[in-house]
Amino acid sequence: MPIHDWTRVRANRFHHFHQEWTMGIARALNQGLLPDGYSALADQVTGGPVPDVVTLSPSGSLAGPAGGVAVIDAPVRSRVQVEAEAAVYARKANRVTVTHPDGVVVAVIEIVSPGNKDSRHAARSFARKAAEFLFAGVHLLIVDLFPPSRRDPQGAHKLIWDRIRDEPFELPADKPLTVAAYAAGVPIRAYVEPVAVGDVVPDLPVFLTPDRYVTCPLNATYDQSWAAFPKPLKGQLEAPPSVT
Repeated sequence: MPIHDWTRVRANRFHHFHQEWTMGIARALNQGLLPDGYSALADQVTGGPVPDVVTLSPSGSLAGPAGGVAVIDAPVRSRVQVEAEAAVYARKANRVTVTHPDGVVVAVIEIVSPGNKDSRHAARSFARKAAEFLFAGVHLLIVDLFPPSRRDPQGAHKLIWDRIRDEPFELPADKPLTVAAYAAGVPIRAYVEPVAVGDVVPDLPVFLTPDRYVTCPLNATYDQSWAAFPKPLKGQLEAPPSVT
């Protein structure tokens, strides 16, 4: 199944696909791809930069104050009102963590959400956390199916790599999306595959040590997640590109 143009739809639709794909990757790794004793778990992304991953309770489950004014009863009025839907879904997204038999996190698989690049702060925070994983010895696999913006003009890899080593990198003009695997050894190594809408998602390594890895079935799990994607929502993504 070729990569779809996810910029055509709202963030909530990619969020649903993202969650399905994340679970599919974890399921595939646990069904015989990982060595004995290793586990792949889907965990909610949190604000902390440290490699140990925690799952937070959704804020909506907490009781609100008894007083105050309900927005639905008295809408707030101001000259300018803006929303950041993509950023909200980025905070709700899952990542896959691969744990050693001793329970230590050895690798993280992260599918980039629109909200990871929705603002300068979000882009810098994403890159900082990725670099901190690598400096802490946690290997990474990053999948970025969204084109570069002014906040990441050469994509997610360049954003991350600039925090590790300042060197030239430029995406091919016809391959603006990025899939990259990182081995957190000495030195840190990056294996980058530029791709485009219409390409298949390449299967890249999930490193367990700096010199040992298993291949992550990104393409097969993308296909399975697309098959499970609600049929009424597929039309906008399957339509041919408009001619201008």
